[in-house]
Amino acid sequence: MDHSTAPLFDRLVAAGERRAVSFHVPGHKSGAGAPLGAERWFESVMRLDLTEIPGLDDLHDPQGVILDAQRLAADAFGADRTFFLVGGSTAGNLALILSCCGRGDLLIVQRDAHKSVLHGLMLAGARAVFIRPRIDPDSGLSLGVDEADLRAALAEFPQAKAVLLTHPSYYGFGADLRALADLAHAHGKPLFVDQAHGAHFGWHPRFPASAMQCGADAAVQSAHKMLNALTMGAMLHLRGTRADADRVAAVLAMIQSSSPSYPIMASLDLCRRDLMTGGAERLAAAAGLLDDVRRRIRESGLPFGVVEPDVPRSIADPLKLALYDRTGRMTGYALLDELERRGCVAELADPRHVLLVASAATDEGSAEALLSALRDIAIAEFPQQKQEMDAVTANNIHMNLWPVISEPILFFPPAERAAAASSAKSIPLQLCAGMRSAEMIVPYPPGIPLLFPGELISTAAVELLQALRDHGARIQGASDPSLRTLRVTDGAG
Repeated sequence: MDHSTAPLFDRLVAAGERRAVSFHVPGHKSGAGAPLGAERWFESVMRLDLTEIPGLDDLHDPQGVILDAQRLAADAFGADRTFFLVGGSTAGNLALILSCCGRGDLLIVQRDAHKSVLHGLMLAGARAVFIRPRIDPDSGLSLGVDEADLRAALAEFPQAKAVLLTHPSYYGFGADLRALADLAHAHGKPLFVDQAHGAHFGWHPRFPASAMQCGADAAVQSAHKMLNALTMGAMLHLRGTRADADRVAAVLAMIQSSSPSYPIMASLDLCRRDLMTGGAERLAAAAGLLDDVRRRIRESGLPFGVVEPDVPRSIADPLKLALYDRTGRMTGYALLDELERRGCVAELADPRHVLLVASAATDEGSAEALLSALRDIAIAEFPQQKQEMDAVTANNIHMNLWPVISEPILFFPPAERAAAASSAKSIPLQLCAGMRSAEMIVPYPPGIPLLFPGELISTAAVELLQALRDHGARIQGASDPSLRTLRVTDGAG
C-alpha cells in the first residue's frame, strides 16, 4: 500500500478547489457563509467540510476513498479492519460492548474504565464483573490489571462474553498486555482494549507495544489525544474473528452521526500518513526530550518529584509526565493553577499530581518554558505555602476503593435506571457510607467514575470525594454540583 498518499484528504482538496456551485448541505457553503467576524478562523476548514456528494464516499457504506483510507489505516496499525470514528473513542467503546453484549450478558471489565464503558453497559442492559487494577504504592496511580486477578475472574465467570481492559491509563501506565491477551484467549474470550491514550504505541521501540501487537482482538484509539488528528477523531481496529466486524459496523451506523465530519475523517487519513512518513521518529524525539526534562527536574534540587513507578520501561508512556510537590505543601490543583499563571497549561490535576502531556509537536522551547515555570514557582510560591497539606488530601488517593473482583453488577438501561432513581434520596455526603449510589460521580478529567449507580459507597470513597470537592475538582454526574449531598438508595439494594 502507498502510505505516502492520503486518499480522502486529497479528494476533499480536489472537491474544494473545484468551487462548484453548492446546492447541498452544509449551509455555510464551503465557508462562503462562515459566521460573521469569524471568517479567518473558519473559512479554511469549512472548505473541507463537505458531505456525501459524488466522489466523497459514505462512512456508513464505504466503497471509495473512505474505504481506501480505512484500509491504509488498518495496514498501518496492524489490524484486519479499521473503522474511522467521528465521535471519539466513546463511540468505539459503545460499539464493542453493544456488538457483543445483550440484556443480562456478562463482561469482565477493568474497574478504572472510562465512563463511556459504563454507558455502554447501561445501553446494553449488561452485567459487569470489575477487576481492581494494581496500585502503585508511592503515587497511588493505576498500573493495570494483574494477571492472577484476571485468571481468577475468568475461572469464576466462564459465561463472560469478553474482557475489556484499559491500556494505558490516563497517566500512561499499563500492564503486560501480551500475557493478558494470551490468558483471555486461553479461556476462549476476546480481549477488547480501550487504548484511547495509546494511539502512538507500537510506532517506535521507545514506546510500548500497541494493543494489536499484543494480540488484542479489538482496540479503540483516540488519534486526537496523542497524535495530530482533530478532536473527536478516533479509530476502532479489529483483528481476527473473535470480534464480529459486521455487528460492530451495524452498531456504529446507529450510534455515529449520519452526517459525519469530513474534516475529522480527513485528519485521521493525514495522521496515518504522517506516522508512516517520519512521524514515528518525531514521536521518539519528543520522548527523548521529555526524558531530559525528567532528568533535569530530578537533578535541579527543585521541590518537585516525578512519578516513576517500578514498572518496566516497556509499559510506561514516555510522553506523559506526572509531577508532584515532594514537600507536601502544594496540592496537584494548586500546582496546576500556578503553572497556568506562568503560561503552561497542564492536562489535569488530582489531589497530589499534575499530569503534563507531550506529543510530536512538543519542542525544546516548550520544555524550557516548563522548567522555567517550575523554578519560578519554587522561588515565589513555596515560602507562602503551609507546611503540609491536609493528611486526607495526601493519602486518600492511595486507598483501594474497590474489591479486587466485584460481584456481577447489572447496569439497567436508561429508562429503567430513571425509574429506579425515583426512589432515591439526597443525604449529606459524610453520611453516605454503606448506602448505594443512585448517580454516576465522575471526576473529569480523567473521566473515570468513582461511583456508578448501584455501587456500594465505602468510607474511603466518601473521604476521597470530600477531598476532591474541597480542592476544587471538576465533578460530572452529581445532581448537587457542590457535592455536599449525594443521591443514594438503601445499601441492601
